[in-house]
Amino acid sequence: MFLVPAIIIFIMFMWVPIFKGFLYSFYTVDFVKGNTFVGMDNYARALTDPDVLIAVKNTLYYMLLCLVIGFWVPIAFAIAISELRKFGGFVRVAAYLPYVMPAVVLYGLWRWLYDPVGPINALIGSTGADQIAFLTDTRWSMISLVFMETWQQFGSGMLIYLAAVLSIPRDWYEAAEIDGAGVWARIRHITLPSLRNLILLMLILQIIATSQGYQSQMALLDGGPNNATLTYALLIVKYAFTRLDYGTATALGMLMFVVLGGLGILQFKLNKEDN
Repeated sequence: MFLVPAIIIFIMFMWVPIFKGFLYSFYTVDFVKGNTFVGMDNYARALTDPDVLIAVKNTLYYMLLCLVIGFWVPIAFAIAISELRKFGGFVRVAAYLPYVMPAVVLYGLWRWLYDPVGPINALIGSTGADQIAFLTDTRWSMISLVFMETWQQFGSGMLIYLAAVLSIPRDWYEAAEIDGAGVWARIRHITLPSLRNLILLMLILQIIATSQGYQSQMALLDGGPNNATLTYALLIVKYAFTRLDYGTATALGMLMFVVLGGLGILQFKLNKEDN
């Protein structure tokens, strides 16, 4: 009985929208004149829109950058903090603070940092190198967003990894030290193998999360410059709330649902094996 309210809320706000989204993907949605059944036309339009291909490529590029640039940062910080003998608590709090920063403050801060006359370009200019147009150059725009999100998000992942590192028996490290193993040897032969299952699960979770990334791309650049940061989720938002084409937007959403559903099933199986 205690679970009934939670189950009802879950059905109302999760499965009912998913079911309605599936139905709307076969209709031209008009809240004034009524919906018109169009069959697979929305899916055909979604799959033939050149913007969809651009969005898929940008999303894959964004996911790759997040893995290459940001995935290993929380692991490295967790291991480094676990090796600290002093100021460990202060470093944990300092690393976690960016995660609780409000989005408005975060985007305003980094827009100032990336400004042509901002501190980063001032530092680059002091070395004699050419300044970088972080937010207006198509080569740098997505990379700049990933660096910003890595700075903001790594604190939460770091705490998860740190809890796992601290759960490793201290006897293993003491025995390794007695045998003459240094810091890097302990990390390589004890810490990383012990974190293998967690790293794999966090990898899948990050893939799922980054595949839905759109907030920073919309807030800072609205998909620009020249669609360089137009992600798949942002394109869905644009279809629904800019083009007012809810049918195609839900069709795009259902395609994403199928892909992410497969990744979710994989995560569940890995989590079950881990337990």
